[in-house]
Amino acid sequence: MTELQTIVDAVALGSVYALIAVGIGLVFGVLRLVNFAYGQLIMAGAYTLAFTGHLNPALSILICFAVVLGLTLTMELVAFRRLRNASPATMLVATFAISFLLQSIAIVKFGTIGKIAVVLPELNQPVSVGGLTIRWVTVVAIVLGVVTLSALALLLNRTTIGLQMRAAAVDFRTARLLGVQANKVILFAVLLSGILAATVSVILPSAQTPLVSPDYGLRETIIVLVGVVLGGIDRLWTATVGGFVIGFATGALGGFLPSQGDWPFTSSVYLDSAIFSLVILVLLVRPSGLLAPSGRSAAERV
Repeated sequence: MTELQTIVDAVALGSVYALIAVGIGLVFGVLRLVNFAYGQLIMAGAYTLAFTGHLNPALSILICFAVVLGLTLTMELVAFRRLRNASPATMLVATFAISFLLQSIAIVKFGTIGKIAVVLPELNQPVSVGGLTIRWVTVVAIVLGVVTLSALALLLNRTTIGLQMRAAAVDFRTARLLGVQANKVILFAVLLSGILAATVSVILPSAQTPLVSPDYGLRETIIVLVGVVLGGIDRLWTATVGGFVIGFATGALGGFLPSQGDWPFTSSVYLDSAIFSLVILVLLVRPSGLLAPSGRSAAERV
């Protein structure tokens, strides 16, 4: 029964990581840009929840979404739009700079001591499901992941803006020649990624740790990026599956690996070593990614 509970928790963590993967994949699809500052959007949302926790939960979450979307819009208008014609390396370095800038601002403003961000304490309450005792946040994360990804699939396949985003992801230059409005599509994709970042910032503190620090969300972003590369970064659905798989593996290995021992020989040491060893093994066997079509190299895909 303990093993089954670990698997359920791993599915919940995989669902959260899949949402992060979608947020990263949306921006990459239209800009061909890996946004390393995505974790700091999650950090900003979590800090907002920590400082508005005394308010009504609905108002606190609304302010969280407003802050994250404001940062996302600023990032697009001030940095991404101005660097759109720059080289990919320049844009990549810019996201690193934005990431460290937001971390530095958080350190100056809030200090290095973490803040507690739990907007809905009820999510940590246990619930019995089929003989399993799991937290509500586990159920919420799975349901939210399924609903959000299903809604996104409908948006991309059933709406005009969704079809334009898909066309831009395949060949942005040709899509513009066919009448796709570049600024509109890019802005919509970036804001949609911001909505997903705000959603994750609400769920992640309850799903993992409620202690928010300036580097909050950074580790998760790096791990999800690894999963996105494994799945295939140039296709949204493969990137999403890759994010889910790496999240599931992180949760499962965290539950099954030995947790006893004195620092520094704790489960976190085994976990990171196991995750990245698995990644290296997969890339050695299939460099183009697990879900990428055969015969295409990683360079061709990116």
